[in-house]
Amino acid sequence: MGADALAAPRSSRIAPRNRGANLEKWGWIYMRVSGVLLIVLIFGHLFVNLMVDDGIHALDFAFVAGKFATPFWQWWDVAMLWLALIHGANGMRTIVNDYVTTPRLRRVLVWAIALSAGFLIVLGTLVVFTFDPCLGVTEDSTLWTTCQAAA
Repeated sequence: MGADALAAPRSSRIAPRNRGANLEKWGWIYMRVSGVLLIVLIFGHLFVNLMVDDGIHALDFAFVAGKFATPFWQWWDVAMLWLALIHGANGMRTIVNDYVTTPRLRRVLVWAIALSAGFLIVLGTLVVFTFDPCLGVTEDSTLWTTCQAAA
């Protein structure tokens, strides 16, 4: 090999493609579809929170409690949460696969990304669907009368 020749790229060392499911292709497709859906969900979220009624001046604990009391907004926020976390985790997995050359470290990092994304999805979903604004409210709280009227 001469001084001005380039070394073969790493991709030449990859094993030939097996006939199973092409997970990289489906990951690529997911990134495009979820990206488009996230744009719609995020801009809808921002429009309702910042432009409708009193806009940003209406954002407080009661506003969030009111949104989480409605199944439509619960599912909207959960869809946004799931899509964003899976989209981000898939992007991080791609970065790890591209730049980490040690197979064992790559496997550990991909598992860590998957576990943390899964944990955050479960935790976030539980928060959205089990949110109770009256939990732990005492008589000296500003929510006391509202929670007593709802009970």
